[in-house]
Amino acid sequence: MNVHFKLIPEAFVLSDAGTKAAVLGDLAQCFARAYGFAAPDVLEALEEREKLGSTGFGRGVAIPHARLAGINRPVAAVLKLSAPVDFDAADGMPVELAFGLISPENAGVAHLHALAAVSRLVRDEATNRMLLEATDTEALIASLTNASDRDVA
Repeated sequence: MNVHFKLIPEAFVLSDAGTKAAVLGDLAQCFARAYGFAAPDVLEALEEREKLGSTGFGRGVAIPHARLAGINRPVAAVLKLSAPVDFDAADGMPVELAFGLISPENAGVAHLHALAAVSRLVRDEATNRMLLEATDTEALIASLTNASDRDVA
């Protein structure tokens, strides 16, 4: 698998967010803890992108994403929600997994490649099921590792 974004273990969080706004807030906090971003800057960027249209991907997944100055490559964070949240997804399904992506402000194609990589991950039926069924951080990491290993084989 070609990796188009950085995802570190600290960027996996189990979340009790009960609203779309709370999911975006938790993602901003996750990016702040894992990568050292200013949470208010991340939240503002995610909210601005969300105003353009829902990032609810479908099949229980949202992919909130934005661009920020001051970073040199796309980075990701994953929230596993304790209860489904309405995210105005294209398929009308509530979201159980939010896969956040922050790219450099001028990332252009790199941002699109990173989004495509996340999209491929969550479109894969087996990976999607494993991610949605994960009950802790270790299971989330194992699911993504298994998907990467499967793509390399």
